[in-house]
Amino acid sequence: MKKIILAAILFIATSAAVQAQLLKIGVKAGVNFANQTGDFPDSIDKEGITSYHAGLVAEVKLLDKFSIQPELLYSTTGASYKFDEVSDDVKNELGYISIPVMAKFYLNKTFSIEAGPQASFLVSERNDFDIKNGETFEFGLNAGLGVKLTESIFLQGRYGIGLTEASKNADVKNSVFQISAGFMF
Repeated sequence: MKKIILAAILFIATSAAVQAQLLKIGVKAGVNFANQTGDFPDSIDKEGITSYHAGLVAEVKLLDKFSIQPELLYSTTGASYKFDEVSDDVKNELGYISIPVMAKFYLNKTFSIEAGPQASFLVSERNDFDIKNGETFEFGLNAGLGVKLTESIFLQGRYGIGLTEASKNADVKNSVFQISAGFMF
């Protein structure tokens, strides 16, 4: 009986240690350099906005140099528009709950290349012209680089491009360059 209990305890301890190496959970936050692409008349001057993202991240190690990294983020994108020299800038800021699922290919123990799809759900829309015309769902693709500074601390740089329309009334798609810092527990 003692051997069975001891074997069960060793099995549970070993399973927990293996599971801890295969799954890591953490947090990340960073800055967005966002813009919107599309067919705009020459009379409209468009500029990007600086915003932010923050949320949860997990890393599931599948092979020695390959992991899947799902994330749950709040991220803001948009652009600033000027219609002529006399008018003020019009800022359009869209807040999304974004779910990127990144495939991570480790080049070595420090650097990784990341790519994957992202689904985003519109949760807030702030603009200077009081029109709510954002699409409630957006699909996009992301690609970037990751750097592990320590076993727990990481940095990421990523570019994301929207593949679906961000607006109900215009041919507009979101694009964003993100710089993130994070901590894995």
